[in-house]
Amino acid sequence: MKITDLLSAQSVKVGATAASQADAIDQLVALQVAAGNVSDADGYKAGVLAREAEFSTAVGDGIAIPHAKVAAVAKAGLAAMTIPGGVDWNAPDDAPCDLVFAIAAPEGENDVHLEMLAKLSALLMHEDFAAKLRAAKTPEEFLAAIDAAEADRNAAEAAKAEAAAAPKTSDSEWPEVLAITACPTGIAHTYMAAENLEKKAAEMGIKLKAETQGSAGAKNILTADEIAHCKGIVIAADKNVDLSRFDGKPVYSTNVSAGINDPEKLINIILNGEAPVQEGKGSEAGATAAAEGDSAWHTIYKHLMNGVSHMLPFVIGGGILTAIAFLVDQPGLGTAAYGSSIPAAALFKTIGGEAFGLMLPILAGYIASSIADRPGLAPGFVGGLFAKAGYDFAYLGTLDATTLVSGGFIAALFAGFAAGYLTLGIEKLSDKYLPSSLEGIKPMLIYPILGTLGIGVVMFALNPIFAAINTALNGFLAGLGTSNIVILGLVLGGMMSVDMGGPFNKAAYVFGTAALDPSSGLGTTGQIIMASVMVGGMVPPLAIALSTTFFKDRWSKSDRNAGLVNYIMGLSFISEGAIPFAAADPGHVLPSCIIGSAIAGGLSAAFGCTSPAPHGGAWVSPVIGNPVMWLVACVIGSVVGCLILSFWKKPLKQED
Repeated sequence: MKITDLLSAQSVKVGATAASQADAIDQLVALQVAAGNVSDADGYKAGVLAREAEFSTAVGDGIAIPHAKVAAVAKAGLAAMTIPGGVDWNAPDDAPCDLVFAIAAPEGENDVHLEMLAKLSALLMHEDFAAKLRAAKTPEEFLAAIDAAEADRNAAEAAKAEAAAAPKTSDSEWPEVLAITACPTGIAHTYMAAENLEKKAAEMGIKLKAETQGSAGAKNILTADEIAHCKGIVIAADKNVDLSRFDGKPVYSTNVSAGINDPEKLINIILNGEAPVQEGKGSEAGATAAAEGDSAWHTIYKHLMNGVSHMLPFVIGGGILTAIAFLVDQPGLGTAAYGSSIPAAALFKTIGGEAFGLMLPILAGYIASSIADRPGLAPGFVGGLFAKAGYDFAYLGTLDATTLVSGGFIAALFAGFAAGYLTLGIEKLSDKYLPSSLEGIKPMLIYPILGTLGIGVVMFALNPIFAAINTALNGFLAGLGTSNIVILGLVLGGMMSVDMGGPFNKAAYVFGTAALDPSSGLGTTGQIIMASVMVGGMVPPLAIALSTTFFKDRWSKSDRNAGLVNYIMGLSFISEGAIPFAAADPGHVLPSCIIGSAIAGGLSAAFGCTSPAPHGGAWVSPVIGNPVMWLVACVIGSVVGCLILSFWKKPLKQED
């Protein structure tokens, strides 16, 4: 198969004009549809915009490669445009993009099609090839330039493979620098970073081999002999990479964009001996290895999100099952046994309660494992359990569990980080002082025993402090007057729209779910908080859906079609449905949604609405306390957001 098997004259536009990045994307989507690559134009466009929202797909030198791997793609394919006037794509070098390829990959597909896309990505890193594409006068000339370049590359790759397979007779024949490149989608940036590293190394007179970890699997895999003979390894990746095979070797970790844009700097870091030596077994880039440009806060945030992402299924599953228990227990309404007065309700509440009760141990366990990999898991779980139970040294004298006070969510956060870094310390001390003959029993015996004992003692000592903080915080929230709880609802509701799935959104949501935990002691106040958080998260998709329905002249036809889906997304409490619209026009969409969400959250609290369920949106309204006014708050917030957005956003000059 050739690259041009994925790219036809019908999907190439030379000498195009585009008013904006959004306009260029619309044209590329139309080219994909015309070539029969995409079955759902709106779905594919949403995938492309969601990818752009993570960070720009512009790679510098006037090139951008927007891409999506979604179910809306019928078959793998390409679309391409040359845009002589260029268009702003938020490129790392701030240059306008005049050569754009759009990649469409079917969801779940890993085959030869992706290898062809990888080959194209690598070719684009060569300036002479890109110049020929820009100079093409017709689609046929454009395709011919690709065929010629691919043939030359195939010959060069064959020669390189033959040289690599030849027996090495001296150390100078081994690669001096090794690299691994990887990105979350593994479609374009993975291969572009590898190509630029290898190309720059050749210009410097250095031998470099790059392993790519893309959608089609790992390619050009580094061998044990190559690792043994190299001076060091560059990890240019935006996802975790197993570093255990590099123990004792200098390893420098950074993001995949640095591999594309600054390969010479990365190579020199290895050659100049500036990379830290990799220590410990089974560590991962992105966890224990510090990435270039990663602030202390970003490192902490990554560990926290690892815990939160693993915790949420327990929170959502357990919380909704518990909510169903209250829904079916109509006979127990108003009694102390409400939620479990009949067998069916007791079944749901027991299962849901046990699942929800794992929230704090799971949170702490997976924060610790993000820091220290698998050895941190057991100490993290134990630390989370102790945080939840509130064990302290006074308990050892009485063994009276009724006197224990939970440290709650704050204690579990501390336990996760403490367990992770404690385990790392144990690993380093073990490597330094224990004989190599004990290497095999360290992960199965030494790490779990010392790690679990250590975090247990730490939590016994510090739980009283966290219990006091938790008690004071809960007392403050529980004692809030109506006006203050309204302000809290307003702030939390607004946070749900700040980044729609990002740090602010997650912080507000985790705060709401923690307030539902029975050990928090907040009771009804916690459920008021959760109701405000959930209604705030429902507003962004609904506000956009209303705007695309009632203010059609503000939106293109494809936007209006995509807007219909946001009714379901909003009612289901899936804020991410608004991301493609926010990515395309953040200046108008985000402020409008934040204001609407804040109003909805504040009104929900003012009406005294409660939610025992941490998720579900309108579909769990039967278990919402004061459900009519909760839905009224949702409608008011959505309408306000819609009106601000629609009157602020200018009408389009022409129909799309």
